[in-house]
Amino acid sequence: MTYRPADRQAVLTQIAVSRRRYAISYDVLTIGRVGVDLYPLQAGVGLEDVETFGKFLGGSATNVAVAAARHGRRSAVITRTGADPFGRYVHKALREFGVDDAFVTAVPGLPTPVTFCEVFPPDHFPIWFYRYPKAPDLEIRPEEIPAAEVRGTRLFWATVTGLSAEPSRAAHFAAWKARGRAPMTVLDLDYRPVFWASREHAREQVQAALGQVTIVVGNLEECQAAVGTTDARAAAAALLAAGAELAVVKRGPDGVYARTRDAEVEVAPLKVDVVNGLGAGDGFGGALCHGLLAGWPLDRIIRFANAAGAIVTTRLECSSAMPTTAEVDDFLRDVRFRP
Repeated sequence: MTYRPADRQAVLTQIAVSRRRYAISYDVLTIGRVGVDLYPLQAGVGLEDVETFGKFLGGSATNVAVAAARHGRRSAVITRTGADPFGRYVHKALREFGVDDAFVTAVPGLPTPVTFCEVFPPDHFPIWFYRYPKAPDLEIRPEEIPAAEVRGTRLFWATVTGLSAEPSRAAHFAAWKARGRAPMTVLDLDYRPVFWASREHAREQVQAALGQVTIVVGNLEECQAAVGTTDARAAAAALLAAGAELAVVKRGPDGVYARTRDAEVEVAPLKVDVVNGLGAGDGFGGALCHGLLAGWPLDRIIRFANAAGAIVTTRLECSSAMPTTAEVDDFLRDVRFRP
């Protein structure tokens, strides 16, 4: 039998619904942004002069799921694509990376987002998001949340971008309600001004979300948007006061600061030859998931995650740039003995 596109989507949706009847136990379940990264294969030139591009799976929440899978963790992502060839590519790429795509569904009429960047190492990587008229991943609906899997996953990861529009915002709060603020419920601050009407609106939504999670991760700009300060210690203190049990503040060239109510850790930056700084935070995030799930001491977790992020900066792409555990261990060993 030959299926028309609409029929095929109906079959895929039914399969996804059927799978949700039986809770699957994941190590890492993420929710949020997905898309296709089209990155230039020529560095140091503007997009107007770029001749060729590489195509890669992208989107912060998706990259974190990929990064966790690279560390051997059973992972999945809750997101939506367009009913188009790039949407099919997302499914194909996720499966190739070992990420369950059972909770990835299509939104007819909305295109799968694409993202372009320019590459000017070591520290200038302008990025353009094409998520118009609306990104499908902002059409995740509360009734689509696989509540049993959200409750059962060992670690649940959400991003602030998912709070920028409805019905995605309501879906996130539905997921948090199902989870019941269980341990290892993570919020990635992931503040992208282009997705918000104002910084004040973003802060309002972040403040509402902080009481739902136990771990918060963000860089200095994201902390400024969330709690009004770029001082790492003050930001971490504010996040803990809001209910977090662990606050991780990425300080770029100054390393990483992490704090719980009983301990704090500072990790120095690692010197690498930067190719593309985009995606480093997602590599950090997937490695952070791995360390938390392994039950490592906080110092070891942050050092491992910091190294994973540094490795990603030495590679052009994001998803396929995520290192394995062995690669991170080798990198740390090399750093330890480097003169």
